[in-house]
Amino acid sequence: MTPVEAALTAGTPVVGSRRTQPSRLWAYSVYALIFAGILLIGHYQFHVIVPRMLAVAMRTPWVRLLVYLGVFWAGLGLLLILVRTLLWIAYRPAAAATREEAPSLTVIIPAYNEGAMVLKSIESAVHADYPRDRLEILVIDDGSKDDTWDYIRQAAERHPDLVTALRHERNRGKREALALGFTRARGEVLVTIDSDSVIEADALLAIAGPFRDRRIGAVAGKVLVYNRVQGLIPRMLDVRFILSFDMLRAAESVYRNVYCCPGALTALRASAVSGVLERWQHQEFLGSRCTFGEDRAMTNYLLDQGYDSVYQRTAIVHTVVPQAFGKLCKMLLRWDRSYVREEIRFARIVWKRPWPTRVMAFFDRFITNARYPISFSGLGVLPVLLEQDPTITVPVLTTMGLTSLFSVLYYLRSERSLNFLYGVLYAYFSSLALFWIFPYALATVRSRSWLTR
Repeated sequence: MTPVEAALTAGTPVVGSRRTQPSRLWAYSVYALIFAGILLIGHYQFHVIVPRMLAVAMRTPWVRLLVYLGVFWAGLGLLLILVRTLLWIAYRPAAAATREEAPSLTVIIPAYNEGAMVLKSIESAVHADYPRDRLEILVIDDGSKDDTWDYIRQAAERHPDLVTALRHERNRGKREALALGFTRARGEVLVTIDSDSVIEADALLAIAGPFRDRRIGAVAGKVLVYNRVQGLIPRMLDVRFILSFDMLRAAESVYRNVYCCPGALTALRASAVSGVLERWQHQEFLGSRCTFGEDRAMTNYLLDQGYDSVYQRTAIVHTVVPQAFGKLCKMLLRWDRSYVREEIRFARIVWKRPWPTRVMAFFDRFITNARYPISFSGLGVLPVLLEQDPTITVPVLTTMGLTSLFSVLYYLRSERSLNFLYGVLYAYFSSLALFWIFPYALATVRSRSWLTR
């Protein structure tokens, strides 16, 4: 167990990430492997897989059309991977705020039935390296039915100069809890932290740094897995989070359009939030009140107002992830419902963005979202192709393995560890056990259920 993991387990302040900065030689070696992987996958797909599939598809016109669409999308997908990789390499985090220039800052922690974990979250904020005269911590108990309120009061009594305990008598939802915090906050910068998450000691100064730029409205922190050693699913998600929450957000940050600044750790410009708060708080979609996805919704509102959103790799939070398959499905279903809703909203917002951002965002979202109809059509075509030529099975599975192995190379840039193999395992796991989540989320997008309450 690393020192950081020991600190997390004990609930003591986290003073440094478990991830050490790799040497320049190691980083360049990973970059070389990634570009070699792009060439290898492109060659294998278009010189092995595609000719085999087209040879079979020629016998059936509708199958041929779908295969051609798939080939076109695969080509665009490789181009998107190349562009994202170049942006990821080019990304640099903003300099952290100094103690002398640090803006007044309010940490807001909404909690519901979190138990003792909320105390660890509060303590991590209390012990963060930030000027005490410019820091306040608001903790909102959203009508918990367990002992969460007791832990919040304990923290407030222990740190009366920093921690203020607020409470809803009945559960109103995370959005309402955050809204209470936003209205009570005095800071120029508002930092949201989930009650199942623990920040590192330098996270607050780091996440305040980008606000030197007046165009910045939201800053996303780096999310790592708190309980990564507690089961197979957390181990897989630990790798997946690096790909989803580091690689992608770093690339998006270069063109200043991070699509979702996560609830686990996000900083918001208070003046920007005040301008959209009422609309965000009472947001509706297809006539139904929006009760989850508040983080991406707020990001969209700020982008709509002309603010930029960026990623700050040096602001690190460790968050608890599901250990059981059922809870994982509920979490992903909630995320995908929010994704569908906010992607539709962003399709209108993108035209308001500055033209370089607009071009890149349109290119990114078009290819990203085209994968759903094309990939699910492919699931329908694949049995037909396999029936006519069963020998395609091995190349198809080989492609899946090569692609997943390639994707986890980005993880090696952050951590030199054999844990990257869990990322390969997750690729197969998600393809076989989680493929149904997005279509179900699409069909039930109006649902208001939080799924964990």
